[in-house]
Amino acid sequence: MMRGRVRAAFGRQYEVVGADGRRFLCYPRGKRSSLACGDHVEFAPKGNDQGVIQRIVARTSLVYRSDAWKEKLIAANVSQVVLVTATEPGFSDELISRCICAAEDQSIRVLIVLNKIDLTDRLADAREMLRPFADLGYPLVELSAAAGGEVLAPHLQQHCSVLVGQSGMGKSTLINALVPEAEAATREISSSLDSGKHTTTYARLYPLQGGGELIDSPGLQVFGLAHIAPDRLLSGFRELAPLAGHCRFRDCRHDLEPGCALRDAAEDGRIHPRRWTHFNLFRDEIEAQRRDGRGW
Repeated sequence: MMRGRVRAAFGRQYEVVGADGRRFLCYPRGKRSSLACGDHVEFAPKGNDQGVIQRIVARTSLVYRSDAWKEKLIAANVSQVVLVTATEPGFSDELISRCICAAEDQSIRVLIVLNKIDLTDRLADAREMLRPFADLGYPLVELSAAAGGEVLAPHLQQHCSVLVGQSGMGKSTLINALVPEAEAATREISSSLDSGKHTTTYARLYPLQGGGELIDSPGLQVFGLAHIAPDRLLSGFRELAPLAGHCRFRDCRHDLEPGCALRDAAEDGRIHPRRWTHFNLFRDEIEAQRRDGRGW
């Protein structure tokens, strides 16, 4: 039995790097797989640098999305989620709030990146959309990945970070700027799989020069939060959480109840309207999915 780290996850196949630096193409034991890029595992080596994963070592964190029926693991053992947005194409502030909720639920630091600032036509609009998050204290880094990733590099040191964002935000360009060997690694794993179809659909971990690790993940358009219990959703809204204990009723749902401190703050303009909309949307969605789903 050996210990290693999952460096790439694609379907039911995983690239695992052992403590000695050797790389193995591994498969999970059994039919179901609950592994994520970044997992520490114990595996049994086989011939031709292959292996069978026997056990997942206890995680410090797990970033994943879910709906009423299934979960999609993104990355494990990360200390920072880097949300990548761009001036073009347009991005969703709702998706940002969803990702923040998932990160806050796991006590993971959040960093927001605004890419493509050299495309100035929509720069002001992008900054305005991100302002509510910056006002809440989430750090924001502006850059043009096409010109290099130097401005972001210091924020990644001493962290295992995962890049998360919609398709088209420039994550691949950013990865290539930060990790010069990334394209070679992509070609190599595609060759190992005898297929090129995985080149943009799997997560991969890269060690960074100067310390830290960076996990690239496929672009996404949806981010379900069914795994977050309704009573924990408030922790994903740092502007709302301190108000929860001030409602008239202890079991306040923060909807139509009289004396709701959260709704009063929203009506008084102390809560950004978009964030209040997001909270209500997520609460209703989570409750509905838990009624409809299995196992929640």
